[in-house]
Amino acid sequence: MLCKVYGSAVVGIDAVPVTIEVNIDNGIGYHLVGLPDNAIRESNYRIAAALLNNGLRIPGKKITINMAPADLRKEGSAYDLCLALGILVASKQLEVSILDNYVVMGELSLDGALLPVKGALPIALGAKSAGFKGLILPEANALEAALVDGLNVYGAKNLAAVISLLQNIDEAPPLLANLSDAQLVEANYQPCFSEVKGQETVKRCFEITAAGGHNLILVGPPGSGKTMLAKRLAGILPPMSLQEALETTKIHSVVGKSFGGLIRQRPFRSPHHTISDVALVGGGTYPQPGEISLAHNGVLFLDELPEFKRNVLEVMRQPLEEREVTLSRARVTLTYPSSFMLVASMNPSPGGYFKDDSNQFQNSRAERQRYLNRISGPLLDRIDMHMEVSPVPFEKLSGLQVGEPSSEIRKRVVKARAIQTQRFEKDGIHCNAMMQVRQLKKYCKLKEGPTKLLTEAMQQLKLSARAYDRILKVARTIADLNDSDHINESHIAEAIGYRSLDREGWLG
Repeated sequence: MLCKVYGSAVVGIDAVPVTIEVNIDNGIGYHLVGLPDNAIRESNYRIAAALLNNGLRIPGKKITINMAPADLRKEGSAYDLCLALGILVASKQLEVSILDNYVVMGELSLDGALLPVKGALPIALGAKSAGFKGLILPEANALEAALVDGLNVYGAKNLAAVISLLQNIDEAPPLLANLSDAQLVEANYQPCFSEVKGQETVKRCFEITAAGGHNLILVGPPGSGKTMLAKRLAGILPPMSLQEALETTKIHSVVGKSFGGLIRQRPFRSPHHTISDVALVGGGTYPQPGEISLAHNGVLFLDELPEFKRNVLEVMRQPLEEREVTLSRARVTLTYPSSFMLVASMNPSPGGYFKDDSNQFQNSRAERQRYLNRISGPLLDRIDMHMEVSPVPFEKLSGLQVGEPSSEIRKRVVKARAIQTQRFEKDGIHCNAMMQVRQLKKYCKLKEGPTKLLTEAMQQLKLSARAYDRILKVARTIADLNDSDHINESHIAEAIGYRSLDREGWLG
């Protein structure tokens, strides 16, 4: 007897339907075809034990299973439940007539319990797009999959629960997820900027960074607070919209990091400097999203930037510009979104400091130049703001004065982002950092005074065309924070001041 059960394969961050065809005939054997990987090939042992421990069995006949489309590679153990149900129906141990309307996914343990699978949200979206009525999967994934409106989602603890559900599907209420933008506002952001003593100029820089979605590099000696400040950036970012939350959850779902449902807080990713280029941008034998995609709609923090391998940093050039990364392999080309804010930190020299107590540099100019050259010019050019961070004086460290809390800074950031949302409503972008040439010409028109100031800066600092664009974007954000329709001289001057590494005297 032939039976068809429907599953799903995650390709990139999207899912495509997979048809599990099970045919049982006279003879003996177990044949599994359709480009399954080793985890799927081993499934017959898990399925046999799970069926036996639930009073069922694999029939002693010739079992042929095809996973269509046969030219698409299938990966992972999430097909256990599909295969088990197909065998039960084909061997007439289970009689159900609704399998054509449902996608079924789940990994089986030896006692029949269902273990969570990766990619529940993309699978649910794919099932809805393909016209399926519902989705059955492990209970741990149900809340995440229920985020998709218009699809009946059922969660089950074990194989016995799935069989009971299939036999009484009309009596089982599907899981519902109440989605609204209001839910996304409620989030507990910690730690807070009020815990940072001093560093008012740097805090201002972080406010501009958050308001415009800009990239930032911090340069300062050890203990000056670079990492402490960076970890507080997520607390002043505006709340994610429902669309952004779904995008972020979808990416984290593919790598199995979102079993709790909708991700409501912007990601903050901080990989170690020993990370490989594949782990950063994604890829591998079985391609997976990398850190830059896991930071989508959030922050990617690279601490001690010069310590990262050169080839690792260079692969970020295209994602920083395009806000997506495309991975091309022999059989498939995948595109992962990677719209993140890059925040990096570094010491000013190999010794860690600008100058010692005698006002002398610890390292020679050539040593400092070699240290800076670990970061390529094209990569630095893609960073909007360069900020020097000086150690906090003892008087401020020991003082009792409390700084401005993140909640107050966040209010100004949200207000500035609202201006940008309205401005770019028809352009398909969300913040000033995403502006292209067309938007720059339209929204960053300069009068004679600001034009003259920027022209002098370009000539004296020998800035590139990309740096010119970055200054305009930052100046536009400063103007938005000041609730100004036009960019004036003070906005341009402040934006130029955030290009520390472009100044010739920076190395001493």
